[in-house]
Amino acid sequence: LNRLFKSWSAYSFLSRLHQTHSFELVYSNTLAVVVGAVWAMQKGLPHSWHVHEIVKGPAPLVRGLASLLDRSTPFPIAVSQAVADHWQPLLKKAKVQVIHNGLPYTEFKLAKPTLKKELGLSESNLLVGMVGRINPGKGQFFFLELAEKLASQYPAVHFVLAGDPFSGYEGLLADLQQAIVQKGLTNRVHYLGFREDIPELMASLDLFVLPSNLPDSFPTVILEAMAAGKPVLATASGGASEMITEGMTGFVIPIGDVAAGMGALEKLLSSPSLRQVMGQAAQVRVQEVFSL
Repeated sequence: LNRLFKSWSAYSFLSRLHQTHSFELVYSNTLAVVVGAVWAMQKGLPHSWHVHEIVKGPAPLVRGLASLLDRSTPFPIAVSQAVADHWQPLLKKAKVQVIHNGLPYTEFKLAKPTLKKELGLSESNLLVGMVGRINPGKGQFFFLELAEKLASQYPAVHFVLAGDPFSGYEGLLADLQQAIVQKGLTNRVHYLGFREDIPELMASLDLFVLPSNLPDSFPTVILEAMAAGKPVLATASGGASEMITEGMTGFVIPIGDVAAGMGALEKLLSSPSLRQVMGQAAQVRVQEVFSL
C-alpha cells in the first residue's frame, strides 16, 4: 500500500512537471522504480531504462519487471554483461546494451594509508579487507570463514570489515560481531562500521576481498580497490568476473568455496611481488576499461 501511494504521488508529480517542461525523454536509473516507465508509456514518450539489478525472484515480480521493460524500452542499458544475460532471455523485443559504470579515480590513486596506525598495527602487518553494506548478499560471514582459516597460519595478517547494515538488517550486525567473538578473532578481525574515508582505507589494505554470495550486478567497490592498486579476490556472483582479469589483476572463485578462497589468498599473502604486480595491473586496467 505504501508503494502504491508513493508511485501515485510520483506519477502526479511527473505530470505536473511535464506541464512546465514538456519532457521529450524519460530515463529511469534503476529497476526498483517503475513509475517512470509507466508514466512515459501513458504519455507516449520514449523511455530509457538503466538496469543495475539481477532479480532472481519471486517469479511474478521478475516476469512483471521483464514485461514492463520489454514494453517501455527498446534498448535497455545494463551495467554489466551479467545483468544483460539475466534479462535478455526474458525479453521478446528489447535489445539490452551493456555500458559498464565508470568512476573518477584520482582520490584513490593519491590517498595515503592511515588504517594501520589507527588500529595500532605495525607496517609489517598485512591487512585483508572488504567494504560493503551488511546484508544477506554481501558475504561477510564467508569472509569470516576465510579469516578463521588463515589466522593461525599467518599471524601477521589482520582482517578489516567496513560498512554498516541496511535498515532492517541490524540483527545481522549483531550476529556478525558475535561470530567474531565465537571464532576467537577479536584481536585479528576489526569491524570499522560506516566509513567516509574509503580512499585512505583502500590505500591501507594489502589486498581486497568481495565475497558476495548473492547476485552482485556490478560492485563498483572492486573498481575502487583496483584504482588504489590492490589485487582483488571476488566471488563469481555477477559483474566481478568482467572487472577482474583472472590471474593478472586478481582471482575469481565460486560462491562460498572456502578451499578456492584459501588457495588464492595464500598465493597473495605469501608473495609481496605478486601483490605488487597484480595491483599495478589492476590500476592500469581500471583506467583503460572503466574510466568515465
